[in-house]
Amino acid sequence: MNGWLLAAALLLAVGFAPTVWGAASGPVRRRVMAQNLATLAGCLVMLLLAQGFARPSYVDLALVLAVLGPAGTLVYARLLADELAEPPGRDRIARALDRAMTPLAALSVPLVVLPLCVATGPGRAMVKLLAIGALLVGGNIVSTRALSARPATGEKGGAAGD
Repeated sequence: MNGWLLAAALLLAVGFAPTVWGAASGPVRRRVMAQNLATLAGCLVMLLLAQGFARPSYVDLALVLAVLGPAGTLVYARLLADELAEPPGRDRIARALDRAMTPLAALSVPLVVLPLCVATGPGRAMVKLLAIGALLVGGNIVSTRALSARPATGEKGGAAGD
């Protein structure tokens, strides 16, 4: 077992256990946020496994997950807008996740992607890793804003045909 596989195992243990628990229990807001964090952790694990097993095809899977994960969160945010519009209330875990998602993504992605860039060296693989990192951070910022946004209560009148 090399260091990359050890890091992947640690990230898998530390990253997936709370997200599985959060996605399996609690209010809708916590479940959607946990799903978003699970895609982030899964993508980072795939990148570490790609380096650990020397399988570049795993990087392509991480790229697909980096694109589809935040898109899935946005779909959930749209479909569950009524449930997400309610304030988090007394659910401290959902409020903590709400505050921690963007900093967590902004810190964890460079901690994984930059050492991988150093290990792969300059070239096409490094560009792909940097693109995946940018997608992960950007996707989590957009997803967090979509989940924490409060829709307007009521619509403006005066539309044509009224």
